[in-house]
Amino acid sequence: MAEYTIKVRRFQPESGEGPYWEQFNVDLDPSLSVLDGLLQAKDKEDGSLAVRCSCRAAICGSCGMKINGQSGLGCKTQIGEAQEQANKMKAATGVTAAEASSPIGAQAPEAQDAVRATGQVEAGPGTTAVTTANEAPIVIEPMGNMPVIKDLITDMESTHWTKIRRVTPWLLPHGEPPEREYIVDPESMIDITQSMACIQCGACVSSCLSMEADPGFIGPAALAKAYRFVGDPRDAETEERLHDLAEDPHGIYDCTHCFSCIDACPKGVAPMDQIMRLRRRAGEEGIEDPNAGHAHEVAFVKVIEKKGLLDEALLVQESYAPGVKGKLKPSKRGLIETIKSLPTILRPLRKRKVKLRQAIPGLHHGLPKDEMNDVRSIYEHAEEHNEELNLYIRGEEGEDALPDGEAAEEVTNG
Repeated sequence: MAEYTIKVRRFQPESGEGPYWEQFNVDLDPSLSVLDGLLQAKDKEDGSLAVRCSCRAAICGSCGMKINGQSGLGCKTQIGEAQEQANKMKAATGVTAAEASSPIGAQAPEAQDAVRATGQVEAGPGTTAVTTANEAPIVIEPMGNMPVIKDLITDMESTHWTKIRRVTPWLLPHGEPPEREYIVDPESMIDITQSMACIQCGACVSSCLSMEADPGFIGPAALAKAYRFVGDPRDAETEERLHDLAEDPHGIYDCTHCFSCIDACPKGVAPMDQIMRLRRRAGEEGIEDPNAGHAHEVAFVKVIEKKGLLDEALLVQESYAPGVKGKLKPSKRGLIETIKSLPTILRPLRKRKVKLRQAIPGLHHGLPKDEMNDVRSIYEHAEEHNEELNLYIRGEEGEDALPDGEAAEEVTNG
């Protein structure tokens, strides 16, 4: 058994006060979970501590929360590992996860001094917990991007489930239903097994930076669920689904590729990968989205293939006026979007972050010829090997190694 200090961000709406920090000391085996620590604190110290949980086996997804600033499941995170993470964070930055990123902010210096002097922690609005000099507190907060109902319980209905319903999360099959079940080849379902593993815990929504900047963004959980049906061969509305998600300004092209949802997901669903698959399918359908996301992707690929380095000015031009024809006879949309992008181009010039020649399309330097040959060889290899590995089926390297001579399962897209 070991003693741990957990610092919980609390919110008691009935008190009329704002959120505050409260410290609890718990005695647990290091292999037990953070959720076990919270339940011990609730049982022995404060029965009003509110936390949502059920299976305690990383199956139901109920106990989503932030631990040391990272979204995940309380029942899956061992408290010993959480302590190590908290110590490393404090050693590297000098502050705890609460002081680094919490919306409550860091504790006032005079309050810190009082706690250090007395060794006691006052529970109440604006106070935080201070642990011993050697051990940082394990910081526990409610999930992000969702309204907090009480303590660690968030309102998933208003955000998570509303967005899930937005993508029509059920099969829309062809024709009349069969007398018995639908029959499909197992091989045709491999591509969607990753998205099918989702337990709807909301950890990816909590960690999504795009949703933080744009609450209207459909979000990683809902879009991963959308791919579950877009990739299902039994679904009859694939084209309609793709048009809907691509043409929505808060849809698949609103993702900024921050990888936070991949890091947060406890089941390896990798929601961002599913969003990229949706984009690929939408591109194959030739869908023109209002964000010019597909045109931007194509332009990005062309610029790198041509120069080996990113030419930001040329990227803007190629996104809205591609090729010689697009520049000689630009579309109305291309002109409007180019004009709208001028402030973004002029801002770094005004702040002297770039030189004038770098802001003129095509003048940015490229890689030397020998290095460009390496870049082109990468492109050629990608064209010749148009395949995608489903890591949920194949497994990460070093885990569940396949017997010698047995090929890993591969999924080919296209």
